[in-house]
Amino acid sequence: MTAVEKIEEQLAGLRIAKRSVLSEEPAYLLDIEVSKPAQSESPRFVAVSCSNKSIRVYNRETLNFLREYSSRPGILNGVRFAHACDSLVFSACSDGTVKCWDIRLATQKAVQVFSGYPSNVFISFDINYSDLIICAGTEKVEKDTFLVFWDARGVTDCASATKEPLGVYSESHNDDITKICFHPIEPNLVVSGSTDGLVNVFDINKDNEDDALISTCNSDSSVSFIGWSGKNYKQVYCVTHDEGFCWWDIARLDTDEPITLLRVLDVRDAVCLEKDGLHYLVGGLYHEKVDKLFLIGGTSTGNVHLLGCGADGLSLVGTLCGGHSATVRSFCWSLRDESLWTGGEDAQLLLWKPGGVERCLAKKASMKIASSVQKRVRVHNSSLKSGKKPKSESGGLC
Repeated sequence: MTAVEKIEEQLAGLRIAKRSVLSEEPAYLLDIEVSKPAQSESPRFVAVSCSNKSIRVYNRETLNFLREYSSRPGILNGVRFAHACDSLVFSACSDGTVKCWDIRLATQKAVQVFSGYPSNVFISFDINYSDLIICAGTEKVEKDTFLVFWDARGVTDCASATKEPLGVYSESHNDDITKICFHPIEPNLVVSGSTDGLVNVFDINKDNEDDALISTCNSDSSVSFIGWSGKNYKQVYCVTHDEGFCWWDIARLDTDEPITLLRVLDVRDAVCLEKDGLHYLVGGLYHEKVDKLFLIGGTSTGNVHLLGCGADGLSLVGTLCGGHSATVRSFCWSLRDESLWTGGEDAQLLLWKPGGVERCLAKKASMKIASSVQKRVRVHNSSLKSGKKPKSESGGLC
């Protein structure tokens, strides 16, 4: 058995180890982040971005609830922990700010606010590997969309201070910037995805936006997820809102080889699955130990499909059953202990581990969240190339 086959067998054998208790105010779980520990330690926290406009933080080992942060009436989008200090958690807000909270403090007040420009509505963000730079992406307002950058240093030294932007990129996208992802090991590289279909890679060490733009890849659809993959993370990939998948090798930019490794217009039609099929994609994870990219998708009844990616196409690795009862919205892969976190429209947070055993095996009943959630998780239908329903309508009672 090859190393890749062993990893695929391990992924297919993931089992539920822990399950969160439903809160008094159930909500879709839209993003998950596990804190980044010091080298010799284990992660202490897991944070979730919820459709009720809040961020919830849990103890990673016990899944006991610790903190909840909100910026009402603003909507919080995404969640990230600092790399060097696992008690600092960030989120972008529709009020034109990125906020940072300190879990150690018993207060709802942000310890740092990174303010944008008056018209900015932030719907995506990330913080780079060195914790020096934050970048946030905006919704399109009139004809403008922006990538806004801040200096993230000294967060804990300037309590409640507001930081102004270092600058913006304004020419590379012409619609909502849905995703931003810094390079895992090179802090100056960042990739952005948009409903305009473009996936742009930038080197922010350059003096201006034109020089910073390394590559522009076109997915021909609205981008819902982006990531880095390959040895030394020289590849980028994206998932689209109409369940497409594109994969490019940026290292080939200066060669005669084509940079497109794989393009699948609709993964639902490209992968043969028995029984309930594949209804949607959530995103991807790169397993650096075996240099293998996997996609995560699922069904409206809560099953999770793991797909292997290769130059010759996609293949089913395994299906995780018995966990969620509705559409899965978010996930976080932890390479340290080979575990997978998933969150869904059933308001559940699950931890899957190799050989995991759940104490209580009772599957939570499916539930339908109030329709007000749709505003929080809307998909830009005007940018979709097909007439298929967006994911936000596929959850609820099955």
